Amino acid sequence: MNELSAHHVGVTVSDLDRAVAFYRDVLGLDVRSRFSVGGEAFATGVAIDGARADFAHLDADGVRLELVAYDSTDATDAHSTLDEAGATHVALAVEDIESWYDGLPSDVETLSPPQTTESGTTICFLRDPEGNLVEVLSE
Repeated sequence: MNELSAHHVGVTVSDLDRAVAFYRDVLGLDVRSRFSVGGEAFATGVAIDGARADFAHLDADGVRLELVAYDSTDATDAHSTLDEAGATHVALAVEDIESWYDGLPSDVETLSPPQTTESGTTICFLRDPEGNLVEVLSE
């Protein structure tokens, strides 16, 4: 039987080097690999004529985060909100969110300081340099 298993979470970015620096230097993820993919099979697979992309795989405690920058990626800033259908985010857990938050560089955009929800989880949302939402939480 062919059972599905999780492989990665993908985030499309316009500047791969800037995104890698953020996820590596600010969030502390380890870069596992960087590579490029192109060719007819890739273009057909992603349904983008002539597609070529650069990739970085990072390790988030056993979850693979794939950052991908297509040659055709527009550098516009999406700045979606969480209540929009189709909104996505990457979530990372930390033991002491208050201490972690206090150590963030001042230029990192956050939606708010850490907030403890009625479920007892403390959450903080921030944006990566591309405007993608990242949730940091502590249970």
